[in-house]
Amino acid sequence: MSYNDLRKGRFSSSNQTYFITTVVKGRVPYFADYFLGRKVVIEMRRLHDEKLVQSIAWVLMPDHLHWVFQLGDSHDLSTTMRLFKGRSANKVNEALIRQGPIWQKTYFDRAIRDNEDIKNISRYLVANPLRSGLVKNIGEYPLWDAIWL
Repeated sequence: MSYNDLRKGRFSSSNQTYFITTVVKGRVPYFADYFLGRKVVIEMRRLHDEKLVQSIAWVLMPDHLHWVFQLGDSHDLSTTMRLFKGRSANKVNEALIRQGPIWQKTYFDRAIRDNEDIKNISRYLVANPLRSGLVKNIGEYPLWDAIWL
């Protein structure tokens, strides 16, 4: 799917809940390294603390991120994602002593309707490490969180 295809029909609405998936460029498993993964998590938390998003649930896999959040009212979705990707890429690149993109240019977003069960969507995304065989128990996987904990 092309970048333009992913942007078709995309809209941004304050206080809307989104399910985002973004992938590492070339599917390099940078975040199999816990300390690199924590750099991404810190930048997610920074957006939350700045009230750009309200994080609901997320899981950072070795080569991609699934994230459910409610968008704040100061920036649109594209700007928020650009901030997240830029900030996290800078921190990861700094740690790796390298330059260049970390994330693919695109991301997948889906607005979650009011009548959808956010808990079930969140459980599904948090279970990714189990389904992919990385762990046998979600408690063994360190790079995830949900507001219900």
